[in-house]
Order: sequence, then structure tokens, then C-alpha cells
Amino acid sequence: MSDDTPLVLVVEDERDLSDLYRTWLAGSYRVRTAEDGRAALDELDDEVDVVLLDRRMPDLSGDEVLDRIRERGFDCRVAMVTAVEPDTDIVDMAFDDYLVKPVSEEELVRMVENLRIRDAYSDGVKRLFSLASKKALLESEKESNALEASSEYRQLCADLTDLRTQLDDKLARLSESDDLTLIYQDLERDDTDRNE
Repeated sequence: MSDDTPLVLVVEDERDLSDLYRTWLAGSYRVRTAEDGRAALDELDDEVDVVLLDRRMPDLSGDEVLDRIRERGFDCRVAMVTAVEPDTDIVDMAFDDYLVKPVSEEELVRMVENLRIRDAYSDGVKRLFSLASKKALLESEKESNALEASSEYRQLCADLTDLRTQLDDKLARLSESDDLTLIYQDLERDDTDRNE
């Protein structure tokens, strides 16, 4: 693979899972692995396009690693791939997507592809996808009455509505064949499926 091929950093303390994710991604991406949070920070540089980050790890948790990635100003997409069930604490976390283990090859590869596509667009559109992912995740994992009682969830919904309104004009101008439009439609379809 060439140096232009996107680079994914897999941060996973279970060696078998790390090797599996590497195998799934190796056909389309360069892949680095790290077995703990400190090793992840050592492996992180400006070449890394996507980080797949476990939340429960020895030494530094995935949450701490995520904070340090953002503090250091790395411009990479970060997805949590973890067995930790999401709660409203995710609303303020600076990740781009979240998958709950176990994950399939299709789910993992699709998420990395979507993160790469999102990366080509403005910060507002990236934030839209991040907020929509968090909302969909919470709705799939939490009871609706618990969500309705959560001020964090209500604020997330309000922020998402405001941002969608701001971006609707931009999104309407994109062609139907644009990858972003397809992802946006996919997010809306997922949202509709969860509400049914």
C-alpha cells in the first residue's frame, strides 16, 4: 500500500480482537495497533486518519486517551469500539462514532469508511454526524423515559436540531450522488428505524 492510503490506529488491549480488526481493515487501509492507552499515544501522529479506541484498558482508559488526542489537536476521526454500554456521559465526549462490541466486519469497515467520507467535509457537517451518532446510539441503548428525563439528552436533541437547520441549506445543494448525501440519508433512515 502507498503512503497515501488512509491509516487506522486500532487501540485494543485484547490481542485477538486487535489482530481481527487489523485483518478486516488491511485490504483497504494501513493499520497500526496499540495494546494500551500509553502505547496508543506513542503511535499517534499526523499520519493517523482514524482511531478505533476501546474504553476499558489498563493504565489509561479510552476516555482519557480520547481527551489527550483532542488536547494535542490531532485532526483524526475517533470511534469508540467497546463493550461499555453508552450512557448520557457520551454527550460531552469528543468522539465521532461509537460501536458496542461485539461488532461484525461489515459494521467496523462501514464505520471506518463513513468516518473517512465525513473527514472530507466541514467542521459543522462533522459535528452533525457526531451528534446524530450519539443520539441514535442513546436511543438504541436506553429506555425512552430515561432519555426524556435527561437534561443532557434534551440538550443533545436541541443542538442537533439547531445544527441541522443551519446546515440544511448546504446539504440541499449537494448532488444526490454525493457520498455525504448518502450518509445523511442513512442517518435519517437509522433514526426512522429506531423510532418505529
